[in-house]
Amino acid sequence: MHNRIGQLRRQLDMTQEELAARVGVSRQTIIALEGERYNPSLRLAYAITRALQARHIEELFIFKK
Repeated sequence: MHNRIGQLRRQLDMTQEELAARVGVSRQTIIALEGERYNPSLRLAYAITRALQARHIEELFIFKK
């Protein structure tokens, strides 16, 4: 699954550590998500969406077959 986590995080001038703290995961998890090596649970995906001030989960996560 592709995502725009890094792009939106940088637009908000937020570090990986800050995002991780806001959503309750480790910085390593954020690194894996941004590198598209890990797919989040639905709960984590929604938490990241809120933390990055996006209105819809589809703004962050792009589902491709």
